[in-house]
Amino acid sequence: MYEESKSTRDKIFTALLEEFPGGPDTFLIAAKFCYGMRVELTPRNIVMIYCTADYLEMTDEYGEGNLLSKSESFFHKNILHNWKDCILALQSCETVIQRAEKLHIVNKCVNALSVMVCTDPSLFGWPMMMYGSLQSPGGSILWNGINTGARIRSSESDWWFEDISYLSVSLFERLIKTMETRGIRPENLVGAVMHYTRKYLPGLGRWQGGQHGIPRTVTSFSLTPIALDQRVVLESVEKLLPRKKGKSFCRFLLGLLRVALILGVSESCKDALERRIGRQLELATLDGLLIPTYSDADALYDTDCVERIIHHFMLSESKVTPFSPSSFDMETSPSSRPLQKVAKLVDNYIAEVASDVTLKPVKIRSLAEALPESSRTLFDGLYRSLDIYFKAHPWLSDKEKEELCSIIDFSKLSIDACAHASQNERLPLRVVLQVLFFEQMHLRTALAGCLHGLETESGPAGPVTVPGDMAGQIIQRDGWVTMVRENRVLKVDMEKMRSRVGELEEEFSKIKQEMKKVNKSHSSLSSPRVVARRIGCSLLSRPSDAKPDTIESTGPSPRISVEQARPSLRSRHNKSFSLF
Repeated sequence: MYEESKSTRDKIFTALLEEFPGGPDTFLIAAKFCYGMRVELTPRNIVMIYCTADYLEMTDEYGEGNLLSKSESFFHKNILHNWKDCILALQSCETVIQRAEKLHIVNKCVNALSVMVCTDPSLFGWPMMMYGSLQSPGGSILWNGINTGARIRSSESDWWFEDISYLSVSLFERLIKTMETRGIRPENLVGAVMHYTRKYLPGLGRWQGGQHGIPRTVTSFSLTPIALDQRVVLESVEKLLPRKKGKSFCRFLLGLLRVALILGVSESCKDALERRIGRQLELATLDGLLIPTYSDADALYDTDCVERIIHHFMLSESKVTPFSPSSFDMETSPSSRPLQKVAKLVDNYIAEVASDVTLKPVKIRSLAEALPESSRTLFDGLYRSLDIYFKAHPWLSDKEKEELCSIIDFSKLSIDACAHASQNERLPLRVVLQVLFFEQMHLRTALAGCLHGLETESGPAGPVTVPGDMAGQIIQRDGWVTMVRENRVLKVDMEKMRSRVGELEEEFSKIKQEMKKVNKSHSSLSSPRVVARRIGCSLLSRPSDAKPDTIESTGPSPRISVEQARPSLRSRHNKSFSLF
């Protein structure tokens, strides 16, 4: 550059090295090498020196053993065969990413790391993980180069999660995709992505219900966590997640959706997360679905988001390959009825958000109708949700209540729910009548089943097999039969009480007639009051002067209890015989 310059020799030569890799520090290393000074190549500066030598064209054409050939040899022989050095070199590529891509440094580091993850670490002579202490290839801790025999307590498949978490988002994403092409198990990749996400999204740990594993520090690496944009991290991580199912994975997705709503990520990212959750909604929990509203809406919970997730569940594919790594508890619980599970979850969700006074009836109805009627074998959960909503919203009119109650199939209410609904003052009168009607229908069905059972028992005995799906119906029918028997006993008791009350009324009428005859026969002789005063007795009031009892005023009634009739009869005898 100096020779090609047109400046005269008496002037100072000035040259501008644009986009010089590494800055002045790396240029000083190259200058020292030119003057024969000792230059130390390390995993931290090898990428910078490699790129600088390429930028300055320091090839063997200008001198044997030039800086480019030396740095290239050190990179291939020392860096690509050591896990720790390869991680450090890949992290230093971030500042010179364009020239590192040109020299294929990034590709070589990523491929080398992928191979080391796929291979048994004990086959190599490099430390596979340094958690503050050096570790031998066999997994034992080294102290001053001596094998102590102690082993670090870490899972065999997650030893590399913390190391790669120090990479930038772009390099991490590239490494994960390369590992996927290498055939690494999906659960291990998901574990690495979840570890990376929790590290740079601190708010995610609030909804995870505990962390998996022990927090680790890589003191021997001396790496410093990089500053990343949380929105970029979340949007990039969402693209790396596979289409799998699992309890812990579903809980992780729900926490990721909460953070996405807080950060205000793109609509495509939110929609993708909702779709992923919808495909495995039967594995979700109630606390995971209780997503607060982070916008200016009046409602406390984001019911629109949950409704979209339910619609994605209905549109999702029926078969998704599950995986169950033991270290992350991502196993799927085998269930042949995911629709019934989701229906129960939705009913519990409605019951939880129903106490919100700002929640509109339209939201309740849309959530309940998001699932078909066939998804609910019993409507007890939905009835309980509406009862809580009516209690929290006493100002609703009967028309609004009737519109909400129309989503309940009262023929699918249990015995307890029917009994509660028939006495529920918060329900409109029409709804109560509907409940009573279906209750009578259940009673008739139970009676018919009971009579049919008695006829079957009177027939020839033989082995009877009951299908499994009829067991619940038989149990429910037995409950109705028990209730019918109790009602019959109560009716018999009422008939006995009515006959007893009739007998007491007849005795009372006879005593009353006798009293009238006695009063007429003694009225001509003397006044009963005068006689009583002479003998010093306090005269009680006559039956005609006393206030009429309940039996006289109301007349014969079958509803009067025996306890009321007996005291009145005893009082009449006392009154009649106190005169004589």
